[in-house]
Amino acid sequence: MIIKSLVLASVLALASNIASADQVVVVNQAVTEKEVLSAQQAWCNALIDINAAYEKDGQAAAKALAGKVIDAAYAYQMGTVLFKPTLTVNPQTFRLTRAGALSYFVGGDASFPKDTGFALKGWRKCEAVNAGIFIDGNSAISMGKVHFTDKAGKVTTVDKTWGYIKDDAGNLRINLHHSSLEYQGK
Repeated sequence: MIIKSLVLASVLALASNIASADQVVVVNQAVTEKEVLSAQQAWCNALIDINAAYEKDGQAAAKALAGKVIDAAYAYQMGTVLFKPTLTVNPQTFRLTRAGALSYFVGGDASFPKDTGFALKGWRKCEAVNAGIFIDGNSAISMGKVHFTDKAGKVTTVDKTWGYIKDDAGNLRINLHHSSLEYQGK
């Protein structure tokens, strides 16, 4: 009986302190549609910026910028990112490390000899068009098309799925990136 009384007194004291607090702290890490759309646009803008850095100042500048973009946009610092880029082949189809992602975007890594730098292809425009966005608390998945326009005006379209998760600071980060060319048939 004494233990029940002590527990009840503790609960009542805690409830009293909570009820008298001036502000209630609410933590909401839920992803919003606006955050997903902003992340997609930022990714597209970054791709164009990496290419511009390459054309203006060369591969080293593009690589430095791509590294910053990867660190800001992807979740490699949180663990493995499931990244399957568009133009990769076995045995290096999947890029689960930051180094693999960086090589895909800008090339120049002897560990990935077939990478020529997807971000260095002369892209002038990038547009994501979603077929759907699935939001579940602090994570989201988007699927749709991304249209890339090069300096000659040629448009390349890929099917793209991105997964997102919020980091401890509330920043949306890519933890899944799957991209493939559209099926062309026979």
